[in-house]
Amino acid sequence: MIELIRETFQSYYVYIKFVHLLAVMIWSWSTSVAFVWYLREAWREWAENPTDSILTARRNWVFEQFDKGVVLEHIAFPIILLTGPILLVLSDWPLLTPWILLKIMIVVFVFLPIEVFDYWISHFGLTKIELRRSNNMIAYERFIKMHWLFFRIVTPFIIIFVPFTIFLAVVKPSLW
Repeated sequence: MIELIRETFQSYYVYIKFVHLLAVMIWSWSTSVAFVWYLREAWREWAENPTDSILTARRNWVFEQFDKGVVLEHIAFPIILLTGPILLVLSDWPLLTPWILLKIMIVVFVFLPIEVFDYWISHFGLTKIELRRSNNMIAYERFIKMHWLFFRIVTPFIIIFVPFTIFLAVVKPSLW
């Protein structure tokens, strides 16, 4: 199987690497910008005056728009998961290379659980738009707050592990 992958894709290595890196950039930065410049600000303003219906409507609109925009991230992540192993096979790096093992562990134990929950909260559970349209505002508010808590929990992990994973891929340090 590995030889078949090598024979089929070896001449496309740089193209696969380009697609992989593009997907990493889309995945890692597409929602970061929206979070930093829109979600966080809308939440902060609403939290200062939660009874203001205009600020509540703005917060809700921003969260719903974020759920629409996160689709790019959620297309990019499976592309990363597909192209990464192909690149590993094509590059002929030993799987037991420390930087590769660390990178795989970060993907499997940090990014994958984050993304599974993120897919669910943005698309596969009852989405915030569906809850609002069904006029279930108690569940809607609970989902908004759960999504905000999710952001508060995962943001430090993303801030640390995304650049570190990129560092591992580019520098390929000898770790031990």
